Amino acid sequence: MSRTAMIRARTEPKLKKEVESIFSELGLTSTEAINIFYKQVRLRNGIPFEVKIPNKLTRKTFKDSVSGKNMRSFRNVDKLLKDLKS
Repeated sequence: MSRTAMIRARTEPKLKKEVESIFSELGLTSTEAINIFYKQVRLRNGIPFEVKIPNKLTRKTFKDSVSGKNMRSFRNVDKLLKDLKS
């Protein structure tokens, strides 16, 4: 089947750059990623992932993560597991 239909969309330049970098790591072009998305929409007859507004706790967790607030880090898995047990 010939690929002649064109999609034009506007997005934030920073978002585009970040996402295209991820696509590159995955070995995909933007066109290939869009085609995968479209095929999944067709296959599932809808958006291929859950779309919902996060609850209050999830929004707070996202905000804290971005700001580095209430975060802990561990040098290795053993230290993480020990901390989880205590």
